[in-house]
Amino acid sequence: MTLPKDPMMLFSVVNMKLRDSYASLDALCDDLDVDKQELQQTLAKAGFEYSSEYNKFW
Repeated sequence: MTLPKDPMMLFSVVNMKLRDSYASLDALCDDLDVDKQELQQTLAKAGFEYSSEYNKFW
């Protein structure tokens, strides 16, 4: 699956996948072959950060 480029769409899709299919950001990135650092940087530029405690970006 190709993740959206738009930060707001990316935020929505990633959080949905984390909620429905993955126990952690590491699991999502491994399964989808996504660079975790790049994903976090992209979402950080849009004002979001990952919470491992809640397994979501906010």
